[in-house]
Amino acid sequence: MRMLLPLPTLAVALALPFSGVAAQTAPPPPLSAIAHQLEQGPSGARYGLLVATLDGAPVLAIAPDERFIPASNTKMFTTATAYADLAALDRAAQGTGVRIERRDVILEGRGDARLSSAEDCRVDCLQTLADAIAVRTRRVRDVIGDDSWYPDERWGPGMSWNNIQSRYGTGMSALTLDDNERTASVVPGAIGAPPTVRAAGYYRIDNRVVTVPGKAQAIVADRAPNGRLVRLTGTIGVDAAPATLHFSVDDPAHHAAWRLRALLRARGVTVTGDIRTRHRPLGPGDDPAIRNGAPAARPPAAPLLAQLPALPLAEDMRIINKQSQNLHADLMLRRVARAQGSGSIADGQAALDRLMAQAGVAKASYSFADGSGMSSYNRISPRAAVTLLTWIARQPWGAAWRDTLPVAGQDGTLRNRFKGTILEGKLFAKTGSLNAARALSGYVVTKSGRTLVFSALANDMPDGTDAQASAAVDRALVALAEAL
Repeated sequence: MRMLLPLPTLAVALALPFSGVAAQTAPPPPLSAIAHQLEQGPSGARYGLLVATLDGAPVLAIAPDERFIPASNTKMFTTATAYADLAALDRAAQGTGVRIERRDVILEGRGDARLSSAEDCRVDCLQTLADAIAVRTRRVRDVIGDDSWYPDERWGPGMSWNNIQSRYGTGMSALTLDDNERTASVVPGAIGAPPTVRAAGYYRIDNRVVTVPGKAQAIVADRAPNGRLVRLTGTIGVDAAPATLHFSVDDPAHHAAWRLRALLRARGVTVTGDIRTRHRPLGPGDDPAIRNGAPAARPPAAPLLAQLPALPLAEDMRIINKQSQNLHADLMLRRVARAQGSGSIADGQAALDRLMAQAGVAKASYSFADGSGMSSYNRISPRAAVTLLTWIARQPWGAAWRDTLPVAGQDGTLRNRFKGTILEGKLFAKTGSLNAARALSGYVVTKSGRTLVFSALANDMPDGTDAQASAAVDRALVALAEAL
């Protein structure tokens, strides 16, 4: 392990329990044991670790002020910014709606991340809007997807191009449907023959996969950005279970309009025209620095024929943090951005800056280009994360926010980590995973029952060793909990 700073003198203050009982003093944890666990990780990896009490007193630190790619630890900052003004965001939230403009159907998105067209949909269903159109008319011309509620910024700066075609890098849009992804099932055929591919349209499939002996599968899906052709190559074993593939959507407004057209036709509505989209190009007025703090101009919203109710945003916070849902996190940042601005990424960054200043997080200790952590431009220090987490714990909504975090060995992205250790059910933290970057930050209950705040970040691992770095961090945190 490469230590970026000399081993610090460790503070002796221990954590405050959530009840607020005064801290007691005790011997510091054995830093050498923690460092030893990290040293077992991949050679060349860079680590940052800060552990503190709930009142902010440091317990131990390794490179606490170095900046790291945080991956999905970014979502902590996004959801905290939203939670701080959740009541106002809920009041302003609006659901997706439809209207008829001359003979065209306009499907208008207003930032809802959970609109669904699944066959078993019960809440927030596109089918409800299709029913409203079918009751009003039996013949329409074009079906238009309108996502101009936010400016047209499909991806945050720093998104890797190769992630765009995966479900983790799908396009952002004020008009979002079915998480902006499509799926296909690949069923093995006879040995030497192509498998059967079952897909529900939108993309054309060029199937070049070959069925081979065995149970293994190695299927590669390739699609050019903004392309509608998916090429499948590789192999699938004749005895393998069907493989489910997930494809991202680059133009979510177009995809949603395509799906609405199918639902209208299924209800006996004749559609004579095309599928079209309405986007709002990003302009100077979407930058709060150019506006000099002035409110963003907003054209009046057209009346809707039917509109779905807005779902409570707290439910989406659990999806974002428990499942590490990238699209929902980026859309949450855009919701925050529209509260005082235009809904642009720049307005979201300004909102994050305001909250970080309130929480006492130094501006030099972080930078964010998106709300999800998919951007390689994002940076945080362990101190930035711990400062935010200690501030959150003092807020009236702090306990509710902490409940959105994965629980070690039990749920979310931590369901398979720390099982059988002292930390199973005792660590509540946000994970993070990107190329050569792993992160874990949150709250940990030690052997003595004390609650500590921590941030553990690892970057620059050699290819193929990311899992080893995560395992080293996990062992270090177990050693910490055992010592305290």
